[in-house]
Amino acid sequence: MIAVRQEGETASFRVHLQPKASRGAIIGEVDGVLRLRVTAPPVEGRANEACLRLLAKVLDLPISRLQIAAGERARVKTIRITGASADLLRTALCDLLKHPTR
Repeated sequence: MIAVRQEGETASFRVHLQPKASRGAIIGEVDGVLRLRVTAPPVEGRANEACLRLLAKVLDLPISRLQIAAGERARVKTIRITGASADLLRTALCDLLKHPTR
């Protein structure tokens, strides 16, 4: 299960990002961390942007509500979503893991 924390009106969780993949997808969860792949290279923030776009798309949220709170230059990042409930986000992420993007 993805570890999602509530901090006021903001929820956050960690992702492990694999850049330069053949296709973008959510691939699973390891130790409470969501694993995903993006096709963008880790150059000039392109992989970070692709990560946020992918998450916004699968969670059906505007990208303006998502931000990388920690780990901009690392593979493991903390994603913060404003105006989100940790319980609803946890449920949405669990549903995504049951039916990953292909």
